[in-house]
Amino acid sequence: MRLQARHRWLGVMTNNQAEYHALIEGLKAIKEWKPDRIEIYIDSKLVVEQIKGQYRTKEPDLQRLLAEAKGLLAGLDYEIKHVGREENRGADHLANMAIDARVPQKKKFGG
Repeated sequence: MRLQARHRWLGVMTNNQAEYHALIEGLKAIKEWKPDRIEIYIDSKLVVEQIKGQYRTKEPDLQRLLAEAKGLLAGLDYEIKHVGREENRGADHLANMAIDARVPQKKKFGG
């Protein structure tokens, strides 16, 4: 069950950095709820496999984000799964809302 949906502008970054930030923000948001168990669905296979410890993390910024996410996951009963982008349209919609709210729209001229 999805309890909340959020979006906000994160600035210019890679897809994987944005996925990590979304995961971290979501984990911070549920911290006060103290859930018994959580299921996490992410459309970045890289992030999923790095969280699971199956892929190494070489890039320093991703190493920092991975450490922060793992710190927030510590002590939680969780399952993290990769889903295809087509199965994660809600997250795509929220990301586009954040981008659209931030990026000025071009004015249309003519008829």
